[in-house]
Amino acid sequence: MTPEDVLAVEPKILSQAQREFYFENGYLLLDKAITGTWVDRLRNATDEIIGESRAIAESDAKWDLDQGHTSDNPRLRRLSCPNDHHPAYWAYASQSILPDIVADLVGPDVKFHHSKLNFKWAKGGEEVKWHQDIQFWPHTNYSPLTVGTYLYDCGPDQGPLMVMPGSHTEELYDQYNSAGEWVGCLSAEDEAGLDLSRAVSLEGPAGSLTIHNCRTLHASKPNRSDERRPLLLNVYAAADALPYTYNPLQSRYMEAIVRGERARWAHHDPRPCLLPPDWSGGYSSIFALQQEEDLNGEVADQTN
Repeated sequence: MTPEDVLAVEPKILSQAQREFYFENGYLLLDKAITGTWVDRLRNATDEIIGESRAIAESDAKWDLDQGHTSDNPRLRRLSCPNDHHPAYWAYASQSILPDIVADLVGPDVKFHHSKLNFKWAKGGEEVKWHQDIQFWPHTNYSPLTVGTYLYDCGPDQGPLMVMPGSHTEELYDQYNSAGEWVGCLSAEDEAGLDLSRAVSLEGPAGSLTIHNCRTLHASKPNRSDERRPLLLNVYAAADALPYTYNPLQSRYMEAIVRGERARWAHHDPRPCLLPPDWSGGYSSIFALQQEEDLNGEVADQTN
């Protein structure tokens, strides 16, 4: 569906003004959109996951460990596919108001693509450099979007998500480096050309949602505070958006229809999209790639 088609459908949750803002700017921030009951369930699940990580010594397809991680002092960068690892996460992604909100932005037929939980641990949780998502997992159209859920209050010192308003209507960037290696972010030259005064920092209390389109430029600074910043990320798309390439996050739920019906026709956007490497042999996390930890001629056997 085109934005005009989506806007012609009566919204379930969002106001028409919010939908128009999203299509104009490529993002939304919804303060305290999620009830305390869901937040409590997600916090409890996350505490269980952190406890489980104490037995893990090396990053793998599930865990991306931060520097200094130990059993006594767990420090995580990411949990890949959280929906596969605790029922509370998938219940939230499929049964809460999240898919209804997404339906207001992509159309009534919504499918799930992948999930991740970025922790950005206290006192040094790594930055995420400026990048766009769709080059990681190209689709036949640009409906895919990411919904982030702040599990705790997120202030300016905790590395909140930053977005570049309107960038979803502008160019797609090459996210390979000069040696032809995928690094998943803009080059120094391209970043130098950005007007960073336009950037908007999406801070909010627990239960707030960040939503950004797959073409929207976004980033986050390191977490210099004393509190970790877990951000639960769920990616959805219109049912008529079909992936061109291998999904780097092979979830049991990928392509699941969470609202409406499965599409019979694919919608193709005429604008081209950069293709990533073949992820079917494995893929390291965006943190490892942007820090060029795995550029050794092979792709690390873990998943973003």
